[in-house]
Amino acid sequence: MTTLIVDSFDPKRVDEDWTVTFNFVQRLGSNETISTATCTATVQQGTDASPENIISGTASISGTKVSQLIINGTNGVAYLLQCVITTSASQRLHGVGILDVTDTVKRR
Repeated sequence: MTTLIVDSFDPKRVDEDWTVTFNFVQRLGSNETISTATCTATVQQGTDASPENIISGTASISGTKVSQLIINGTNGVAYLLQCVITTSASQRLHGVGILDVTDTVKRR
């Protein structure tokens, strides 16, 4: 069975490099741990011929959380970020989030 976790991320500027984090705490059983994690990126909206290039390095596991460094991106593109984990109880869980990349500065 696959369980889906949906996250939302603040918009990222093209020139920023920062880490997104998926928290699986609500989906893990007592004493269950994350064994493996893989993060991928695809285009949700806009055009980027190589969306996988925003993923830098491998995902990092820390307790119930998985972190992934995101770099660059294309202005105006919304990326679908997916994190798939396998747990010590053989569950396969998905974390999903949308990340907008922009060069537009907005005043609050």
